[in-house]
Amino acid sequence: MSRAAPLAADPTTAQSTDLGLYAVLVLVWGTSWIALHHQLGVVAPEVSLVWRFALAAAIAFALALGRRERLRFPLRRHAGFMLAGVLMYSTNFMLFYHAGAKVPSGLLAVVFALASPINLALGALIFRRPAEMRVLAGAALGVAGVGLLYAPEIRATGFDADALLGLGLSVCGTLCFCLGNMVSSVIQRSVPDVSAAAWGMFYGALWMTLLAALSGATFTVEPTVAYLVSLVWLAAGSSVAAFLAYLALIKRVGAARAGFATVLFPVVALVISSLFEDYRWTALSLAGVVLVAIGNVVALRRRA
Repeated sequence: MSRAAPLAADPTTAQSTDLGLYAVLVLVWGTSWIALHHQLGVVAPEVSLVWRFALAAAIAFALALGRRERLRFPLRRHAGFMLAGVLMYSTNFMLFYHAGAKVPSGLLAVVFALASPINLALGALIFRRPAEMRVLAGAALGVAGVGLLYAPEIRATGFDADALLGLGLSVCGTLCFCLGNMVSSVIQRSVPDVSAAAWGMFYGALWMTLLAALSGATFTVEPTVAYLVSLVWLAAGSSVAAFLAYLALIKRVGAARAGFATVLFPVVALVISSLFEDYRWTALSLAGVVLVAIGNVVALRRRA
């Protein structure tokens, strides 16, 4: 009797898994804006990032051990972990923290929403992957929608030298994040996701420790409930849970589609702001949500 051929993966189940990972990522990163607010002011951004990624690395290593994932790798593999740590688990956040002191958060959201088309361009440039025009069109709609969402906030801010510096820092932060995506997509070919994230966060924490020491920052912790709770959430939720979902999405749907989450989570952040703060929806912001939704459908829909 001949052996039956293995069943093909159910495309409906695969798409449901993709959407589930995407939802986790968007919801967790969407809530991180409130947590970030409680990290700024007393402790230097570099030092807060040291605590954040040191704690995140410890959680990821414990999770990898619990899953019995491999943690010992040759030195050449650690070079990739270091590069991912410098680009995606430290420097990009530091640049956005400092940019936030120069420009409104709305402009940062618009710039970071460019991650999807930048990932698409980098994939075509570095890996010679053909650019999917459907994903690019969806990303363009999404970025335009985020721009409409934050248009009043951006329009109310005059552009001077400090604002241009903040804009430059946020663009560099987005490029760091996207280059880290490219590095991670290579690492994931031979390294389990949790192990890769654990080592990347470990090296990211070491890199931020070096930068904090060189800048003369004081290694301190703000002894308040808001700071400590937000730190734990940023480490366990926004770093470990969200980045693992993000790495899984990169592996399943590619960096360009996974990066599209940066378009949708500003919408979640504004919904939360309207519930707990004083954000008020307008016709312009609602039009922005519609564009973001259309962009999601265009970019994330699987081909038949």
